[in-house]
Amino acid sequence: MSVSSAQALLLVDGYNIIGAWEKLQKIRDRDGLEFARRDLISLVIDYTAYQGFKTEIVFDSHFQKTPNQKEEYSPTVSVHYTAFAQTADTYIERVCAAFSRSHQSVARRLIVATSDRAQRLTAIGYGAECFSAEKFQKEIESSASQIRRKNSRQSQTRGRFLVNHLDPKTQAALFEWRQGKPSQ
Repeated sequence: MSVSSAQALLLVDGYNIIGAWEKLQKIRDRDGLEFARRDLISLVIDYTAYQGFKTEIVFDSHFQKTPNQKEEYSPTVSVHYTAFAQTADTYIERVCAAFSRSHQSVARRLIVATSDRAQRLTAIGYGAECFSAEKFQKEIESSASQIRRKNSRQSQTRGRFLVNHLDPKTQAALFEWRQGKPSQ
């Protein structure tokens, strides 16, 4: 899916979300920040695929003297580590400003996931929608539940008959055999 065909651009304030979700806090405290980041990224990849969003997860550099870095996790999910002395807030604000100036804002939505009140007000000022960390967690859980239900229904329907597990060519041959037609 190209950037222009995505329903929305979702910007996630990574450390803000990790600090707000109890599950990710526990992982961070027990196993370290890297594991909490990985868990968040995994959840967001699944959510993004289901929703059809393009997503950028943004993490502060945490005062490490590193350049701005971007990692692509899928065609629709990338992780951005800000440059030294740049915050996730300033990165998100810059993207929001560029988005509001572009003509894409007519065709797509911009969503910012953070519980930082000042950041949310700034994003709204640029025309973005905002998810609090709590709302974002509920959105992800709801999508995961819908995916599980859909997969369960498909496996139940498909699993009832052996023929449904066969490839189309074998299904056609079996159908012809049942009709008494010679197979080729």
